[in-house]
Amino acid sequence: MPWIVLLASAVLEAVWATALGASEGLTRPLPTAVFLLALAASMAGLGWVVKHLPIGTAYAVWVGVGAALTVVYAMATGAEEVSAGKAVFLAGIVAAVIGLKLVSHDKGEVQRRSERS
Repeated sequence: MPWIVLLASAVLEAVWATALGASEGLTRPLPTAVFLLALAASMAGLGWVVKHLPIGTAYAVWVGVGAALTVVYAMATGAEEVSAGKAVFLAGIVAAVIGLKLVSHDKGEVQRRSERS
């Protein structure tokens, strides 16, 4: 469950980052409202996740997925140019997130292991 919440929070990070850009310095009401709501929900999700996963792993995944989605959205909408280099490095971010998932353990599991030792 923590990984699902973490990914949802990362998606919301991409939403608030995109809305922040669209808000024109927080002067447009609708994008500003989307920014504030998505920011609050994203932070709340990340805050819950760090009770279950190490902060370093959670933050790296949150930032990586959020940044990658923000760039992909910008490329899809024409706000940013598409290039092979960007595609390679975005794939690297995705691979790193998958790697972190494969090697990480939740805090409860680590605690149970240390109690058994």
